[in-house]
Amino acid sequence: MVKTSWLSAVTPAILLALVIFASTLSAAEWKEKVLYSFQGGANGSVPAGGVVFDKAGNLYGVTFDGLVFQLKPPVQKGRAWTENRLYVFQGVSKGDGSTPSGGLVIDSAGNLYGVTAYGGTGNCVLLGSVVGCGTVYEISPPKEKGGVWEETILYSLSTARQGYLPNGNLVFDSAGHLYGATMFGGSKGTTCNEFYGGQCGVVFELSPPKSKGGKWTEKVLYGFASGTDGASPNGGLVLDGKGNVCGTTFGGGDESGECGTVGCGTAFEIKPPATKGGTWKEKILYRFHGQDGATPTAGVVLGRSGELYGTVSAGAISGNGAVFSLVATGDHGSWKETALYRFQDGNDGLSPRSALTLDRGGNLYGTAFGGQTFRGVVFRLKPAKIGQPWMFSLLYNFQGSPDGANPAAALTFDAGELYGTTQFGGTSQTCQGGCGTAFELSP
Repeated sequence: MVKTSWLSAVTPAILLALVIFASTLSAAEWKEKVLYSFQGGANGSVPAGGVVFDKAGNLYGVTFDGLVFQLKPPVQKGRAWTENRLYVFQGVSKGDGSTPSGGLVIDSAGNLYGVTAYGGTGNCVLLGSVVGCGTVYEISPPKEKGGVWEETILYSLSTARQGYLPNGNLVFDSAGHLYGATMFGGSKGTTCNEFYGGQCGVVFELSPPKSKGGKWTEKVLYGFASGTDGASPNGGLVLDGKGNVCGTTFGGGDESGECGTVGCGTAFEIKPPATKGGTWKEKILYRFHGQDGATPTAGVVLGRSGELYGTVSAGAISGNGAVFSLVATGDHGSWKETALYRFQDGNDGLSPRSALTLDRGGNLYGTAFGGQTFRGVVFRLKPAKIGQPWMFSLLYNFQGSPDGANPAAALTFDAGELYGTTQFGGTSQTCQGGCGTAFELSP
């Protein structure tokens, strides 16, 4: 039986803030460089997502303890990157967000967007205290050089019915709407988590104001019900070009599977209405059963032919998780799941918790939280010829402090190098096991 619980869907940092296997294992270690070690306190600790680049080559990210940061590359090669503190969240007492719970997305003007798990002006209660239902925020660059970055709460979830505990990355459509997910809240389900009211989460859309100075508006596109439906959607949604929103849920699906009544999770699609003002409709693309994988904790990426790729953090025979693909078969709208790689014994990786990154050649890159040294790995999967297994390469094994440890966010490409974060490791003595790092990986 795959052991899982709704509490394990929420990272410890959030709670404290309150293939068929036949592939050839290839060792092709890349060179890693720690760009920055978070020191805790004012410097931030435990990155909440990956990093994004701006046009000048600066990196941006957030930490679970509430810091939005910028990392500037050195002027001279070989020097250290420097951290700038762009914004520190003030929490529910100030009507501000609290506990960033996903990475950032950046627009063409350099504005940054993300979500916080708690905070805002909402009335959600956790363990007897009003903690807020979470927020969607924007961080805007200064209008003049040397000025201050400004934060704007685009939307504060006001009640659990609108969603509770936003999680993961947001995604833009071509019209400037933002899409995201909350792990709990909504109007459906009663058993997902007693601490968060039992409701099973929503996918939402935020629409920009029609006139300057107006307010953003939220619409719940779908509320999950658990049971044979999904439960607790992860962020990292994708838009498929037809207006459909695709993603995964941590739980729900098949109650008769190895995960019991919690369910092993699902992959889903939400279709826009045929007529304006109509209802969005959900379709379960796949229900995980345990042996094929369980409990996806990140979203999916879209392939060039409309296929979806993702990870499951558990199950897949060994219990260590897997990388999967989903392909539409054309047979009455059904989809076929294939395990591209099942993690074997922990030496090749354990519990992948991040979304994948797809390059132009169709190669998939990802991270696993554990590995040979129990500090996590970066891996690559090369697409197979027809009838052949995908080739798995272990690119890097993290060593722990002063190196990074336990990556849990998607990677970012730039000029052939990979950039990402680890939740622990680094040089700080403030946090047990280190406060986390930002790193670069090169072939």
